Amino acid sequence: MALLEAGTPAPDFSLSDKDGSTVTLSSLRGKKVVLYFYPRDNTPGCTRQACAFAGAYGEFRKLGVTVIGISRDSVASHQKFAEKHSLPFILLSDPERKAIEAYGVWQEKKNYGKVSMGVVRSTFIIGEDGIIEKVMPKVKPDTNAGEILEYLKAE
Repeated sequence: MALLEAGTPAPDFSLSDKDGSTVTLSSLRGKKVVLYFYPRDNTPGCTRQACAFAGAYGEFRKLGVTVIGISRDSVASHQKFAEKHSLPFILLSDPERKAIEAYGVWQEKKNYGKVSMGVVRSTFIIGEDGIIEKVMPKVKPDTNAGEILEYLKAE
């Protein structure tokens, strides 16, 4: 399945956050949402990406933007990851790949010549109206948060 494209409605989801509370995308209507999918907690790239979002979090807040990270990791894993790196934004657990598959980020990946299925690091900017405004496929962990802020500030 291909990644969803800009201009399409963002699929709704209800997933547990690091504290076990349910977060539903539709409950965030009226706010801009940065939704980023990443492979795994505590891996080097994912940690750098999360820390970059944490570092820019104040700017996202000033712009009234909600930041959400989603992976297949458990609620407990997200809790440890958030505590270890002081992550102030929402991390959602999607072990059954409901949102991951709905957004088309569960794809074939090649790693050292081996082919497997996994989460392709991708970011979606969802407008206040629930429509996907921008899709950023195969983002780089170190520059993703900064690129999103540039885009949001240029709007």
